[in-house]
Amino acid sequence: MPPAPKQKTPPLEFYVNRAREMGALHAMIIGPEKVPTATWVRLKCQYGCGGYGKRLTCPPYSPPPERTRQLLDEYRSILLVHCDRGKAARKIVTKLEREAFLAGHYKAFALGCGPCGQCRTCNLEKGCAHPRQARPAMEACGIDVFATARAAGLPIDTVVERGDAQNHYSLLLIE
Repeated sequence: MPPAPKQKTPPLEFYVNRAREMGALHAMIIGPEKVPTATWVRLKCQYGCGGYGKRLTCPPYSPPPERTRQLLDEYRSILLVHCDRGKAARKIVTKLEREAFLAGHYKAFALGCGPCGQCRTCNLEKGCAHPRQARPAMEACGIDVFATARAAGLPIDTVVERGDAQNHYSLLLIE
């Protein structure tokens, strides 16, 4: 019996277009060298976020910057997704992760933005109730989101007042 035909994986530009179709303001392929990691980023989670230690997708449970750097360097291509809402950015990359995996990009892995909102309270002892949707946030893994967005020529500023425009970013690591 002849072997089954190999599936043809879509080119990476397909996922750029899909992200835009799904509501991303911008989406582009960047290299891992355009995604800096730093220890100080994780400290901002520990000493600036009320969610520290309360979710499995946040520090101290999320990968530290050194491990994140190793992970990023295992990829040649990364899809950077920009949205005006964090929930949209997380949803787009987790959905695209699944699509990319099923299409043959078996290394596809998403990194979201901000704390996971799948559950009201994360069950730290029993484990994640939504492992297909929950992904660590870029900043929780030590990724400098500001430097990443700015290197890509995309907008990002510190939100000073509640009505200020917000820019949310997520990544899809993909080959």
